[in-house]
Amino acid sequence: MKTYLVGGAVRDELLGYPVGERDWVVVGAAPEALLARGFTRIGKDFPVFLHPETKEQYALARTERKRGRGHTGFEVHAAATVTLEEDLRRRDLTVNAMARGEDGAIIDPCGGRRDLEAKVLRHVSPAFAEDPLRVLRAARFAARYAHRGFTLERETLALMEHIVKAGELATLPAERVWAEMRRALGERDPRVFVEVLRDCAALKALLPEVDALFGVPQTARYHPEIDTGLHTLLTVQQAARLTGADGVVDNFADSRVVFAALVHDLGKGVTAPGLLPAHRGHEQAGLPLVEALCERLKVPRAYRDLALTVCAHHLNCHRARELRAATLLRLLTASGALRDGDRFEGFLRACTADARGRAGCHDAPYPQADYLRRARDLARSVTAFDAAPACLPAAGRQQAGRPAGTQGRAIGEALRRERIRRLHRHREASKARGPGGAVR
Repeated sequence: MKTYLVGGAVRDELLGYPVGERDWVVVGAAPEALLARGFTRIGKDFPVFLHPETKEQYALARTERKRGRGHTGFEVHAAATVTLEEDLRRRDLTVNAMARGEDGAIIDPCGGRRDLEAKVLRHVSPAFAEDPLRVLRAARFAARYAHRGFTLERETLALMEHIVKAGELATLPAERVWAEMRRALGERDPRVFVEVLRDCAALKALLPEVDALFGVPQTARYHPEIDTGLHTLLTVQQAARLTGADGVVDNFADSRVVFAALVHDLGKGVTAPGLLPAHRGHEQAGLPLVEALCERLKVPRAYRDLALTVCAHHLNCHRARELRAATLLRLLTASGALRDGDRFEGFLRACTADARGRAGCHDAPYPQADYLRRARDLARSVTAFDAAPACLPAAGRQQAGRPAGTQGRAIGEALRRERIRRLHRHREASKARGPGGAVR
């Protein structure tokens, strides 16, 4: 029995990336041999085991034969007679089809190391087209390594187009589509993921609401790039830039914020042609589209909630300094600013990305974010004692403003009025500083 480190860990070691998960292939063994050594079996469709100490995954070498449609339509053969080379040749891309032996030697039957040096993402064999999930995986790897100059090989892109035309993407479970999409939106260049999907027609099949944005014009005064689809790509990339960290690591960006950026303008895709290039009311028009997309892909609630918030309120965020105090308070409430959690900060970053996701605006200041953070702090600083001290009994006044013995509705209204008063003062002070002020 021999074990080999395989796949992404070998690829990233050669690229100088930090290695996260490590997967292993076992050659020359039966399941009983691993069970006898304390491994725990977890694979349903083929033998995969967890190491008793490291909990890393060990899979028996296997081959696959296509027997039906979709991602799971394979007949799997795992046996002690399957060689390492046979196992590697069933993989998707050559850069993922390398292994490292216990002696440190690299086993590379498909030319993965050569393609790493050439910065090419290439399919291992025509069998690539048998698994529709590989369309998403190839697009994700293109997004991950685009900053290193990697590109998809033309024949690989052609196979991806073939998969789409055959209708195979429709066989993918929503959970698998979302899992790949979530990871891709967290990569360093998520814009490339969207571009690759569009190049092979997969964007129209998977995200028709996003695909519909390309070719839709916008008012040049606010959008020098004109095309709504291009604006969406620029916003997505700005969201990744704003939420990423220095260095090159997996899940480089906050995929929640990037997803919100991706869908923030879906309403522009349904603007009546006679109203173009203006898009009045596109925020509300986009909400049912975001809802439908999230329902179809089974998007987690945290992603859905932030996306809906950004879709509904990004224009009010842009004109925050112009809002009346009562409207500003409603914006703070709707964006989660008055509650614990990070939805408000995600909202601000997505809106900043939208403002900078325009031709020539990539580094433009966005003082609205700090203006709203200050407004949030002011609103949250109001206590029941500040709002309605006369309503509180003496004992209650000594308990950090807790409204003991008072009606919750009356206190709530008093809190709202005091918050509006403070937000009005905040707005007036900002206006007094004028165009040259720190918040403009």
